[in-house]
Amino acid sequence: MAYRAHVLISTAPEGAGAVEQALLDKLNELDLDREIRVLQADALGHPEAGVEVVVYPDDTHYVGVTPEDAKTIVAEHLYKGRPVDALMYEAREVEPMPAPSSKEVRVVLRNVGKIDPFNIEDYIIEDGYQALAHVLTEMTPEEVIEEMKTSGLRGRGGAGFPTWLKWSFAQRNRSDQKYMICNGDEGDPGAFSNRRILEGDPHAVIEGMAIGAYAIGADQGYFYVRAEYPVAIRTLRAAIEQAREYGLLGEDIFGTGFNFDLEVRMGAGAFVCGEETALMQSIEGKRGMPRTRPPYPAASGLWGNPTNINNVETLANVPQIILQGGEWFASMGTEKSKGTKTFAIAGKVERTGLIEVPLGITIREIVYDVGGGILGGKEFKAVQTGGPMGGCIPEKYLDLPVDYESLAEVGSIMGSGGFVVMDEETCMVDIARFFMEFAQEESCGKCVPCRVGTRRMLEILNRICAGDGKPGDIEKLETLGEYVKRGSLCGLGQGAPNPVLSTLEHFRDEYEAHIYDNTCPARVCRGVIEYTIDPETCIGCTRCARNCPVEAITGEPREAHVIDQDICIRCGICHQVCPVDAVAVE
Repeated sequence: MAYRAHVLISTAPEGAGAVEQALLDKLNELDLDREIRVLQADALGHPEAGVEVVVYPDDTHYVGVTPEDAKTIVAEHLYKGRPVDALMYEAREVEPMPAPSSKEVRVVLRNVGKIDPFNIEDYIIEDGYQALAHVLTEMTPEEVIEEMKTSGLRGRGGAGFPTWLKWSFAQRNRSDQKYMICNGDEGDPGAFSNRRILEGDPHAVIEGMAIGAYAIGADQGYFYVRAEYPVAIRTLRAAIEQAREYGLLGEDIFGTGFNFDLEVRMGAGAFVCGEETALMQSIEGKRGMPRTRPPYPAASGLWGNPTNINNVETLANVPQIILQGGEWFASMGTEKSKGTKTFAIAGKVERTGLIEVPLGITIREIVYDVGGGILGGKEFKAVQTGGPMGGCIPEKYLDLPVDYESLAEVGSIMGSGGFVVMDEETCMVDIARFFMEFAQEESCGKCVPCRVGTRRMLEILNRICAGDGKPGDIEKLETLGEYVKRGSLCGLGQGAPNPVLSTLEHFRDEYEAHIYDNTCPARVCRGVIEYTIDPETCIGCTRCARNCPVEAITGEPREAHVIDQDICIRCGICHQVCPVDAVAVE
């Protein structure tokens, strides 16, 4: 069925259910339920503002919506075509970026937080579109590709494939129709650099797209961005419209005869659609599932035509490489990993957030010099790079250079820039279970090794964390992990075992403790820990008993309390609220 409009509603905020029901009731009352489809999303960009509602294709964003507001939106906007201005989200003029540390070098983030992303003239003042003008009027496609080769820029979305080589493959394949695609799906938990670039400096990515399109001979491009990024989508659409008005997109750009235009396509949040062949399936209106390769997209991509796909950060580098020169970009980084890379630092570190540093910087420098060290002065234990497909790197590699080759040598990847820091209180078995659960849920199910293998691995990890691990489980995980890596069709399955295999290599003793000693060294896994109260320390304040969700704690005021282990669910609330540290984890 073809719907006239789609309405996205955030389900996480309190009261979302009542708002959704009011919306549906009003649609039914006005006989709009067959014309308008209501979809759910966990969040739509501003959970602090209450229940959010976004109307597509109008791209109108409402916040703080109540059930009565929902009825008004239906009656006024969806029925009469009059958006409700009073309920619309008002974007801040410019969301600032924190000042860079001494270790940072900003190339793709140079304008983020500095210019107004809704004003093309702000970008033009910062040398915007000069690179495109130079390329179209003074360079051949071959010369553009050669400049990219000199720069050494590699894909910033995961595998690190040389950008110039990717462009040259698409350029050499002759066709009446070619496509340029920007992958803005960014589904890694904790990664947000692509979103921040699109929200803060969309024209840099548009300019990079146009330059790439000229190099390969494409006249049509697509931005593929997940629907959970409504601010990025709105910013991007506004930027595209302004670029058209200024003659920087469309026909005969700069009077050179070069034609190129862009469209935005929204993804539904499937992690597998970050893989380029699944992404193209989604743009084509099909279920997002990977295709068998060869043929590769450069030969037969979107609708069977030669297609080039780069991610947001890769393309945002392109204008600066053209303006400053490939040698300038290559002067940063290492011999094989040139330039800078953005990272989203998260986890047990003092300063979380988005950074940009030269490749080749060490893990220690990122954690301690840029990130400010481990939260609360605790000990560093590991860092997980590259999102759910990346590996966990232990403390002995703190001085490892962060580049494509070095990360691969220790069982991890660069990915799109996730950088999750863990301290001494992190259970590495539980971390492996968490990432495997994500990968298993996001598996499209097309190939057996990924569909079945990740499920079997997750079952074993769940048993180990629950205290039901068996001798031989470690060996099964290793065998299954290798089968899944070698047999899976796309990068999701090929990378899914990485967190498990890397933790088995570097933290095998924690797996053995869970299985053979029935203990969790980090005291995290509920199946192998117990909370007890020291009668000598307990002052009988009753806080633990009053906050226990299952009433497992008994005791009189001013007397020592006791935890009933048969009732306790190991939630840890008693440990958190005790004012005298009388609750111990064993």
